[in-house]
Amino acid sequence: MATPINNNMAAIKRYVVVGGGIAGVSCAEQLSQMDPTAHITLVSASKLIKSVTNFQKVTRTLELFDVEETDVSHLTRSCSNVTVINSHMTSVNPDQHIIHLHNSQALSYHKLCLCLGARPKLITRDHPNDVIGIRDTESVGTLQHKLSSARRVVIVGNGGIATELVYELSGCTVLWVVKDSSISSTFFDEGAASFFLPSLRTQGEASGTGGSGAAPDETVKTKPLKRMRYLLDPVDQSASGEGKDDTSGTAMGSALGPDWSSGIKMIGNNKEKGRNVHVEYNCEVERLLDSQEMKSLSLTETLLSGTENESIDSDKTSWPFYVKLTNGKVYGADFIVSATGVIPNTDRLLDTIDISKDDLGLVVDEEMRTSAVDVYAAGDVCTTSWPSVPNTWFQMRLWSQARQMGAYAAKCMLAHSGGESITLDFCFELFAHVTTFFGYKVVLLGCYNAQGLGKDYELLLRITNGVEYVKVILQHGRMVGAILIGDTDLEETFENLILNRMDLTRYGENLLDPSIDIEDYFD
Repeated sequence: MATPINNNMAAIKRYVVVGGGIAGVSCAEQLSQMDPTAHITLVSASKLIKSVTNFQKVTRTLELFDVEETDVSHLTRSCSNVTVINSHMTSVNPDQHIIHLHNSQALSYHKLCLCLGARPKLITRDHPNDVIGIRDTESVGTLQHKLSSARRVVIVGNGGIATELVYELSGCTVLWVVKDSSISSTFFDEGAASFFLPSLRTQGEASGTGGSGAAPDETVKTKPLKRMRYLLDPVDQSASGEGKDDTSGTAMGSALGPDWSSGIKMIGNNKEKGRNVHVEYNCEVERLLDSQEMKSLSLTETLLSGTENESIDSDKTSWPFYVKLTNGKVYGADFIVSATGVIPNTDRLLDTIDISKDDLGLVVDEEMRTSAVDVYAAGDVCTTSWPSVPNTWFQMRLWSQARQMGAYAAKCMLAHSGGESITLDFCFELFAHVTTFFGYKVVLLGCYNAQGLGKDYELLLRITNGVEYVKVILQHGRMVGAILIGDTDLEETFENLILNRMDLTRYGENLLDPSIDIEDYFD
């Protein structure tokens, strides 16, 4: 029989946070800082938690920080009123304000915040030794171990993890399978993707392009290209639909933070071999096959064309497995990395809290409350339901939003405990994210890919091949989004222009004139 714990001193507010990732730790830290008298319990399935370090405000909404995986003592030393329990939650009873843990404990709470994170959406679970998902430190260790003997790796997915992996992997051939007509479509349109393509080359040699893609012009020009504005259909933002849902409920470690690949060696069995990437566009993995299935189906392996040292790749008559793509091609490989998105960890909550039908996240309102009384949620496990006006913020399951949501959820819990209401935090006024892809600084602001704008928008572009890529989205003469690649130093200026809703009609194409110091002009 479960025995409630921490039931003494009823007058003291008892806050429970479940999850040792960025959202959960940020929530616990914020609660501790704002109410040093509160009793705060953090429940973490892992003995290691994610701590935000070297925090820096770049602009009003843009943040830079590192994430360190530390022992729980790091948190308890800095937050004396935080207790950490190494366990995982099995169920929630909102009526009794109790959560049940796997070690038969029952933990009572005044306010509860669920920061359960998400798990990788694997394309298949039928080949557990051949298909891995990258989500936590342990899975990265598995990747490194497999890489040490690998000559060819298949990466499936077109988001952030896949993009970082493709750039970091060396010493083997990488077959990148994307369902779109350009790389990294989660973040970039085809123009920005073309800007990055030369980064996939090894020592100046173009990689194979596969599918319908084409390598950019070999002549790299450094003179800025100031293009006239033009209309463009928006990028499809619908869910990929790739892979099967992972409903195993297996507990994983906390999600990787920013720059997770920094300092991690990801080298295949041929250490002399540099980056060698082949991209297959507009296709997905249809099925995985072993050698016997290949023979029974009379299938022939497709040889990679235009890749470095292909003869080395081809001298192996039998691979551990083969991938059959929807474009009819069949490739052999040592293993596959499934980077096709994540699934919120809400399996054990389906009967107690409202779940989004679209992405299976816990539905939260503008004060991070779920449908259950005194139960909040933050980070990858939740799905926001509030309207964004103006429509320049949207949810994307990123570590930057996880930190913001965790801290904001803490503010909401404290406000409601005192019978107060709270206004939506300003960090939700504008989508803002800064990261690094292919060695370039990347800043995404607002509706950077014209999300939700239909066809009622126009673009301005400024491109310096190999140096910078600047894209601005305008609607009715006002800036609503931007992509900044490279050291442009325009993020604060563009952030202010978006937030201030300034009419820029009179500036026309001169807004991105390379001879004009935009930052100084609008200062």
